[in-house]
Amino acid sequence: MSKTEQIEVNGATINLSISKDSDYICITDMAKAKDTNGRAADIIKNWIRTRTTLEFLGTWEQLYNPDFKVVKFDHFKMEAGLPSFVLSPSKWVEQTNAIGMFTKAGKYGGTYAHKDIAFEFGSAISPVFKLLLIKEFQRLKEEENQNLKLEWNLQRTISKINYRIHTDAIKANLIPDKISNIQSNIVYATEADLLNMALFGITAKEWKKANDRAKGNILDEASIEQLVVLSNMESINALLIQQGIPQKERLIELNKVAITQMKSLLTSNSIKSLKR
Repeated sequence: MSKTEQIEVNGATINLSISKDSDYICITDMAKAKDTNGRAADIIKNWIRTRTTLEFLGTWEQLYNPDFKVVKFDHFKMEAGLPSFVLSPSKWVEQTNAIGMFTKAGKYGGTYAHKDIAFEFGSAISPVFKLLLIKEFQRLKEEENQNLKLEWNLQRTISKINYRIHTDAIKANLIPDKISNIQSNIVYATEADLLNMALFGITAKEWKKANDRAKGNILDEASIEQLVVLSNMESINALLIQQGIPQKERLIELNKVAITQMKSLLTSNSIKSLKR
């Protein structure tokens, strides 16, 4: 699953397609930054049809793409330089099964190229722009790495908290209240309502009605302790569903889980450190 990011390079907005495995840069945006009066598609076509570019693209594909059609690549390379030879990114991808480039439509549409290829394209259109692009791209990746470190530290802290839940003695007062017989007999429309009732003693709709002036929802107002417990309850509920346990019985069991875990979390130093 990829996500779209943006960087500013010398006053131009460049879209990126970021995924876990690879990063692609919109070379259409790069071409527009190079020549606002020309057509970006033509700039890309003129670049991709040269022998130097084709050799670079073909070598990259052979290094990273086991399904690359080398025979068709050789055919393109033989035609390179001829006045009649025309090549577009979409034709290159379609006929060689290339993975280093792709074209998409929509709001962030254009031709995207793997960062290795995009930087090579940058060398062709403007070495200065390429250097600025690399600088901004590296800055973005450094920010992502910092965010990953923060997420890892948070997950590590939550893991410690979960261990405390299973080993700590019950010391705090009952939070939330124990489910009543009337509440346990009600059939809830969604599993989310079931979890909310087990933890908060109220459904999301009921909470919104009682807090009609609130900007957020019940989860926005929840404490970090409640969010940790809710996450644990989701996993437990999934197991109970797989075991075929009826909703009424699951509600009672999940309510017990919520009470027990909240008691432990109220005295957890790890949770307190997150709030500082």
